[in-house]
Amino acid sequence: MRTRKEFEDLENQILAPYAMKSKDSVGREHAEPQHETRTCYQRDRDRVVHSEAFRKLEYKTQVFVIFEGDYYRTRLTHTIEVAQIARTIGRSLRLNEDLIEAIALAHDLGHPPFGHAGEYALNDIMQAAHVPGFNHNVRSFEIVTKFEKRYPDFSGLNLTQEVLIGILKHRTEYDEAGDMSEYKNKGTTLEAQVVDVADSLTYLSHDIDDGLTSGCITEDDLKESVLWEKAYRKIDDGLTQKNKDMLKYQVVKFLIDMQTKDLLAYSDNRIKDHNFKSSEEVKNHNAKHPDESIIDFSPTIKSERDYLQDLLNVKFYHHYRVERMTQKAKRIIQDLFKVYKDNPNQLPYSIYQRNTNYDEKMKYQIICNHIASMTDRFALDEHKKFFDPYQKI
Repeated sequence: MRTRKEFEDLENQILAPYAMKSKDSVGREHAEPQHETRTCYQRDRDRVVHSEAFRKLEYKTQVFVIFEGDYYRTRLTHTIEVAQIARTIGRSLRLNEDLIEAIALAHDLGHPPFGHAGEYALNDIMQAAHVPGFNHNVRSFEIVTKFEKRYPDFSGLNLTQEVLIGILKHRTEYDEAGDMSEYKNKGTTLEAQVVDVADSLTYLSHDIDDGLTSGCITEDDLKESVLWEKAYRKIDDGLTQKNKDMLKYQVVKFLIDMQTKDLLAYSDNRIKDHNFKSSEEVKNHNAKHPDESIIDFSPTIKSERDYLQDLLNVKFYHHYRVERMTQKAKRIIQDLFKVYKDNPNQLPYSIYQRNTNYDEKMKYQIICNHIASMTDRFALDEHKKFFDPYQKI
């Protein structure tokens, strides 16, 4: 049987000098005895997987709401795919895969129902009331530090600081880093940057899969993209006419493969240029240069990715079927918020304490957190209870 100490010794042998070693972790807010057989990041990963918020991801939207069909990706399947691709990247760059996996599995815990539509709706409501807006990175951070209650001695999951910063400062085109004063001047690890870029790589490639499957986009819509054409040309000519599903799978596979190979080569050179001697040097550098990403695509691939992303924005995310789902989702969130705001006593006792005097800002935050914790299915059922006269309360 291998012990934690043996795993830590193994990390010293196989990980790069710039990788975040488990034994060098800053540690947890609340002191706990170390585990006999698991490193700190392995424990973090396991705590995330066993959390209530992680289970709920199965019923939260990626692009298509759950009632549209069971093929499409949910927030859970997206999260698993991000973790898989991120670990592949981390392994090749000799980074800490356990830390990568812990951040990847936790990075979307804070998403509300109905994906980005739900996030925008909550943010608009909060900002219109002149209270802090909704940021799903901050929400993810609060879930693992406050809202998950699995331990008698503290709130949250008591994750290591490196995982918390990776969650809070997660950045992509759709993700804004959260601004928490306690961690504002602390830099991210390379492992956290791997998760950021794996997230971008995953949703670009797999949204194409879902878009083609749904019929909201076609191959002809994507032919303007150089990146798509490069992937398409790698496919055996015999597949292009015989099997449309196989064609789709192969194109997506080559899209992921091309982007990953480019990312690895470019990032490896970036790491060598900086000549990092330790994970502490990495964190210090990233604290001073928060907008710089060491783990990244080459300028050429980045430009080609941006063009393909723009195509998806126009032809897929604004397809009339997706727009209808988006607008319906926003209306459901707005309706629920108004119902609770007009009479907070309709909230569960565990959410809204009847013997407590809440000011207006606190009421908004309670309602926002309650709605954000819902799955798509629960939000739809709750909406029916309030707005369908034939639905049982």
